[in-house]
Amino acid sequence: MIKKEKFELEYTINASPALLFYRINNPSGLEEWFADKVTEQNSIFTFTWSNSEQKAELIEKKANEFVKFKWLGSDDDTYFEIKIIQQELSGDVGLLITDFAAENEKSDIKDMWDEQINGLKHTLGV
Repeated sequence: MIKKEKFELEYTINASPALLFYRINNPSGLEEWFADKVTEQNSIFTFTWSNSEQKAELIEKKANEFVKFKWLGSDDDTYFEIKIIQQELSGDVGLLITDFAAENEKSDIKDMWDEQINGLKHTLGV
């Protein structure tokens, strides 16, 4: 099995934490930027892109702060987390993404997150 390494990406998105939380926690909010279609049943989110579908369990969340998902079928301790952060001095609001990837996949995964977050910014008009 290929070893996946944890990494973090930080993005500035000047929007209210409540608005961001809706976009990261709610199926209709996630459909606006993360996947073409998102459904949720009993904490299991189904993400659909074109002809691809993946399911993830929402394993932890805290209102207006973060969500943490684990892809179903992954037999390791990996997850992805989207955390809302606010800089104390500047007041800037952003997202801190925690994800895992094999060394040879890390660049592609980072590019995917960059593209997804650009979609989120476009949706929010920021």
